[in-house]
Amino acid sequence: MIPGSSMNERSREVSLWQLVWAFNQISLASFGGGLSAWARRVLVEERGWLSDVEFLSAQTLCRVLPGANQINMAVFVGARFRGPAGAIAAVAGLTAVPVVLILALGIAYFRTNHLTEVKSVLAGIAPIAIAMSASTAWKAGKSCLTGVVPIAFAVAIFAMTAYWRLPLYISLLLLVPPAVWWAWPQASASRR
Repeated sequence: MIPGSSMNERSREVSLWQLVWAFNQISLASFGGGLSAWARRVLVEERGWLSDVEFLSAQTLCRVLPGANQINMAVFVGARFRGPAGAIAAVAGLTAVPVVLILALGIAYFRTNHLTEVKSVLAGIAPIAIAMSASTAWKAGKSCLTGVVPIAFAVAIFAMTAYWRLPLYISLLLLVPPAVWWAWPQASASRR
């Protein structure tokens, strides 16, 4: 994708099938957790459809809006490249195969959840999902948390949601205005 290219040029670059396969890859690779980590890997690192800054901006928007974060991301990316048809294709790619798999696994789980081995496997998988989320934060943070003020905002939102357990919407209401006030002159200066 060429920065500054028109929507028509970008939409020719990404087909509906590419959207389906990319989001199918994200959903299957992240089965069991780490969806954001795989979304970043596929959309930013492998396909180059988004930059780190674009990905984090989209992810922030998708987390604030109602609905499942990754469904929102699929709609965002699909609509960006192919309009409404792209949004539908990306959501279909993200959900079709996992729905079938989760139904099959659900049936298997409810038949075997009393077994100690099943409980042990599930307990062993949880740290992997946590580590993948931490990895995404680390990789994305290296390119965006480049100064004292951005780091302070990141620490503040973490403390508000993880330590003080404030609801996300309250944390955002408190931190978004000063963050925008700080970032606005930075963005204006970088465009010059």
